[in-house]
Amino acid sequence: QLQASGGGSVQAGGSLRLSCVASTSIDTIPHMRWYREVPGKPREWVARITSSYRLYYADSVKGRCTISRDNAQNTVNLLIDSLKPEDTAVYYCNAELESGTNFWGQETQVTVSS
Repeated sequence: QLQASGGGSVQAGGSLRLSCVASTSIDTIPHMRWYREVPGKPREWVARITSSYRLYYADSVKGRCTISRDNAQNTVNLLIDSLKPEDTAVYYCNAELESGTNFWGQETQVTVSS
């Protein structure tokens, strides 16, 4: 299970730190990702961190976003700075195993007001 938290309502320019806590060890999970979804649009990939700590970001958040993982805490975090109204979405964390099996966490809502 993946439990996401940290969402909220902030003004544009603010920051939020989303957390995703896994119920099991994430040490060997090769890919941990964050996605977001806005009603009426496809789910959008936001960021990825590999088990070797390689980082990847969508162009829409590059330079404003930092993904990190703490294997000791079974946690993946997503820090978003300089929030924009277009960052408003439901955010999900995702774990992809070596087998290709995907697990999705519960959502956390981010609302950015201008």
